[in-house]
Amino acid sequence: MRHSQEVSRDVAEAAAALLDRLRSRSPRVHCITNAVAQNFTANALLAAGCVPSMTVSPEEIAQFVARSHALLVNLGTFDRERREATEIAVETARQDNVPWVLDPVFVDRAPPRAAFARDLVARAPTVVRLNHAEFAALAGADPTRAALVAYAREKRTTIGLSGETDLVTDGERVGTIANGHPLMAKVTAMGCAASALIAACLSVEQDAWRATTAALVMIGVAGELAAARAEGPASFAVAIIDALHNLDGPTLIAQARVN
Repeated sequence: MRHSQEVSRDVAEAAAALLDRLRSRSPRVHCITNAVAQNFTANALLAAGCVPSMTVSPEEIAQFVARSHALLVNLGTFDRERREATEIAVETARQDNVPWVLDPVFVDRAPPRAAFARDLVARAPTVVRLNHAEFAALAGADPTRAALVAYAREKRTTIGLSGETDLVTDGERVGTIANGHPLMAKVTAMGCAASALIAACLSVEQDAWRATTAALVMIGVAGELAAARAEGPASFAVAIIDALHNLDGPTLIAQARVN
């Protein structure tokens, strides 16, 4: 059996290599996300070296998704236009083999939203990134390690569970990430930015478990770097964009806390 330190370094080195690929390839990531998250999410993707697009127009979204390297579907502000756009975007992604991430925001607040999210999960998202309450509402089970593994295996997807410690599983492998800072919970759209970064990593890495783990390490380390010079949530929101922009492989390898 490999030592946990070896596994941790392998994951950190993979994250560093993925960051280099993002910077060299500048993948296009299309985001269907909530209105309050669009600007921050776009800036986070730009800082990581990606090219974001954000249209939710049903008349043109198929063309945008078909020309993108990855898709994010975030259910934050779940209006009629976004629901229609999501239906088109997911079908386009499936037809064109575009990897896509589902972020089922607030499915614990409204049963109709949860029902739609379950329908989306049945359409085989590459990754589902969510928090503890959202998983419980979506899966009808507490977010224990065993439940997460079983759900990922049953749905044939990769789960990225955010929390004080993040957990990533594809039903076979399980990784935990201890990077991050409490200020990350004080800035709106931080979860959406994490999901968008996962989508970006999927565009340059076919292994969804590696892509998800790498993305959460990246944003977690960036959060720690930003918190070291921020005075509060407002300055932190700016600092984490700078931290993502300046992030490099050696820093990721040195600071990643993965098991």
